[in-house]
Amino acid sequence: MKLNADFTRRAVVHSAVQDFVPSPMPGVERLMLDRIGDEVARATTIVRYAPGSSFSPHTHDGGEEFLVLDGVFQDEHGDSPAGTYVRNPPGSRHQPGSEPGCTIFVKLRQFASDDDRHVVVDTTTPSMAPLVGRPGAVGRVIHEDERELVRVEEWAPNARIEFAPRGGIEILCLDGGFSEGGESFGRWSWLRLPDGAPLSALAGARGCRVWMKEGHLRNPLGLS
Repeated sequence: MKLNADFTRRAVVHSAVQDFVPSPMPGVERLMLDRIGDEVARATTIVRYAPGSSFSPHTHDGGEEFLVLDGVFQDEHGDSPAGTYVRNPPGSRHQPGSEPGCTIFVKLRQFASDDDRHVVVDTTTPSMAPLVGRPGAVGRVIHEDERELVRVEEWAPNARIEFAPRGGIEILCLDGGFSEGGESFGRWSWLRLPDGAPLSALAGARGCRVWMKEGHLRNPLGLS
């Protein structure tokens, strides 16, 4: 399966108008954003766990990165409430599920082979700082290495957000909304711009909060 698999092109998915589809596990549904492969795939997905559902134990051969959007994600390592950002490196293993139910944004098989850091960050803590050269935007870095920069940003109402990402950019709208490229983006809408494309966005009347990853699209398929 290939979905939004041309990383040289702009890609958009609006979750409000897309249907979740069943996964192989009862009670677990998925909204696929990009994908290369079948059940084992390089993939970016919004996954919804019904209360009491779980996935089979599995190993992350290419790593796993996720952000809990609502509810409480659970595995043998503990509970991760909404706003928790997690990076499980290649070779890590767990059995995910949720007794109360949850929704997560997850990226699979997109780590460099030597990325062995396990990261857990509570993105809800109030530690935003103004961004240099970006009026109306504050942000917080939640992960950074030589390949990519991951952060959470808040954009003030009606703020114009313009800059040139280095190595492409991926944005998930967490709350509020913005417009870009003639489209309106609301809660859990997803945007991917290729390496070399500038970002020109306008925050909505209530402002917005976004998850953002920059730099990883220089060579998106060049990972081992």
